Amino acid sequence: MDRSIQQFILVAPVLLFSMVAHEYAHGYAALKQGDATAYSLGRLTWNPIPHIDPFMSILLPILTYLAPPHIMFGGAKPVPVIPRNYRNYKRGDIIVSLAGVATNFVIAICCVPLIIAVGLLGRAIPVFSDTGAILQAMLLYGVLINLGLAVFNLIPIPPLDGSHVMKYLLPPSWSLRYVQFGRVGVALLIAVMYLAPGALNFWLTPAISATYATIDA
Repeated sequence: MDRSIQQFILVAPVLLFSMVAHEYAHGYAALKQGDATAYSLGRLTWNPIPHIDPFMSILLPILTYLAPPHIMFGGAKPVPVIPRNYRNYKRGDIIVSLAGVATNFVIAICCVPLIIAVGLLGRAIPVFSDTGAILQAMLLYGVLINLGLAVFNLIPIPPLDGSHVMKYLLPPSWSLRYVQFGRVGVALLIAVMYLAPGALNFWLTPAISATYATIDA
């Protein structure tokens, strides 16, 4: 089997789970903050189909896989929220926005002890070694993908999650213009990926380095 196909088979389910977990976290946090929009529209679900977005779930993974360092990652369709429903608008907006990022960080951290546990199990039960090697590879991708998703979503370009924190750090007049910039934010992200992929790679370097450190350890 072609190596790229093998890699896709390992990466795809991990990426899909990570994207769905990210959006589920947004919807769950919104529900806890007083907004049931995602829940009422059926988006508070682990079923991946309602979360698939043509750009974030299909095009972005392809672009990031083709561009150096060839690390596939993407995102899901943003869950719908109505911030005015939050019991505390500012606090709710920040909590809901960072819930997905926090979830990806937690998944990445949880993958590390699982990698060790699977390795020890493979040594103790030789018949499990081949299956364990596959699971370890998927867990390693789990670290890389989830760190990548977390760091990518912290890019302070609207409408990414990081912008929902950045706007509160700006003067009110700047904040309004900054939020309005979100109308072309996605187009800017696409332009960066095509015209300056090195900038995206530079932003993702900490996540990639952390994953390699996990592998070396």
